[in-house]
Amino acid sequence: MGSETRLVDLLRGEIPFEEEADFDLTLRPDSGTSLGLVLVDILNGFCTVGAGNLAPIEPNRQISSMVEEAARLARHFCEMEWPVLVFLDSHHPNKPEPPYPPHCVVGSGEEDLVPALKWLEEDPSVTIRRKDCFDGFIGSMEKDGSNAFSKWVNANQIKTVSGLVSFQENHHSHTAFYDPLDDVSNLVQILVAGICTDICVLDFVCSTLSARNVGMVPPLEDVVVYSGGCATFDFPIDVARNIKGTLAHPQDLLHHVGLYMAKARGARIVKKVTLGSSI
Repeated sequence: MGSETRLVDLLRGEIPFEEEADFDLTLRPDSGTSLGLVLVDILNGFCTVGAGNLAPIEPNRQISSMVEEAARLARHFCEMEWPVLVFLDSHHPNKPEPPYPPHCVVGSGEEDLVPALKWLEEDPSVTIRRKDCFDGFIGSMEKDGSNAFSKWVNANQIKTVSGLVSFQENHHSHTAFYDPLDDVSNLVQILVAGICTDICVLDFVCSTLSARNVGMVPPLEDVVVYSGGCATFDFPIDVARNIKGTLAHPQDLLHHVGLYMAKARGARIVKKVTLGSSI
């Protein structure tokens, strides 16, 4: 663990990225606009201890924190009747997804939302999309060539938060007001959370940004990844080296790499999301 910690510290020093660590994205009920929330694969097969081949074998702090933050965000969005899109990894037994072992097989229970988010299935603000691949954008492709994610963005006319933005800079608090009419064109955003930071979350973010750049997901302009609302799995080097053909997957290191790559592709990374602050 000591060597892994040193490696993570070294990596953060060698490939740092600007994380909006002191930025509070304040979601206000009177903002007059909506922000879309996308939750990626927060299901038993990846998050519930002992639930399957790719589930944690013991309680994991990073994963537990991610689930808690996702539930906090989801509850607020649903209370505000703002749109929520939930991706759920779901596979048929005869359709493997190499290089991974069978996981989230339909009917196994692994493909179901974690208990803390099970209520989302009944909320009218929520759209659930099952996918059989890493990438939610690719998993949203329909047989006719259309894309369910693009339709969701367009149907909800997802717009950026307006009104009040609070942030901290150089240890001083500031409050900034702006009028959405000051923007020539509508700013539009999705806030992304889920698992795994460096796999399904990253793949979805990268594909969405590429699609945005060529006008495939109007009116989307901005993808925001909440680092505290993301997690990945842990498969330490000292364990992997004893299993032939297996790649190590140190959790903190690859969580950082996933966020770094998302940032490099054009996503905003925010460390803190504050909900419902009052003036």
